Amino acid sequence: MKTFITFLGRITINILGEMGGMAVMLAKTIILTFTPPFRIRNLIKQMEIIGVNSVPVVLLTGLFTGMVLALQGYYGFKKFGGESLLGATVTLSMTRELGPVLTALMVTARAGSAMAAELGTMKVTEQMDALAAMAVDPLQYLIVPRIWASILMLPLLTGLADAIGIVGGYIIGVKLLGIDPGIYVQRTIDIVQLRDITDGLIKAAVFGLLLALIGCYKGYHTKGGAKGVGEATTHAVVIASIAILIGDYILTSLLM
Repeated sequence: MKTFITFLGRITINILGEMGGMAVMLAKTIILTFTPPFRIRNLIKQMEIIGVNSVPVVLLTGLFTGMVLALQGYYGFKKFGGESLLGATVTLSMTRELGPVLTALMVTARAGSAMAAELGTMKVTEQMDALAAMAVDPLQYLIVPRIWASILMLPLLTGLADAIGIVGGYIIGVKLLGIDPGIYVQRTIDIVQLRDITDGLIKAAVFGLLLALIGCYKGYHTKGGAKGVGEATTHAVVIASIAILIGDYILTSLLM
């Protein structure tokens, strides 16, 4: 029993230490954001890497998610004659939940892992020490652009995923399953509100912050050579994915 309590205490201390370290990094990031020099070119480059390069995988994810929602929802609604609600259901599911969550998870897998691996490699090869020796703050040069690029690009990617998912649902509902297009569209317009879309975009911005902060933190504190880089990358993806799912529940509760 004593051993279990010791083990549990050690895990708790490690978790609190990691959370404290991330909070400190976030505070430094906010301060350095308004401290010259401003790395606009780095920001634009990271927006391309994180956002533009993630468009294909986000579009594929959104399209097939919308199509699956339409197929599954149709057979459920058909049991009580509610097929006309299919469009609104697909739209609400995409904009409020699945759009931001799946987009964040896909970007975490593609860009969040890359952040941890790249920064971890720079850390173990002492490139960050070289930057500091040249009077360049590694946090300001490497991490601030990545975090802000993620915060800015995740809502845009989520908007694309929402749009293509709604289109996929329309194709399945109207073209494949034969629902009247006028009823499908009108019921969607009647039920879906602007807040349903904006709430999803707010979630996406928070998820962007989480995945970038965790990826950068793990990469920045990498130790142990090539093995440490691999472990940091794995931990970054796993922790960021869990944080996104927990954050989704918290934000859904707050935005209800």
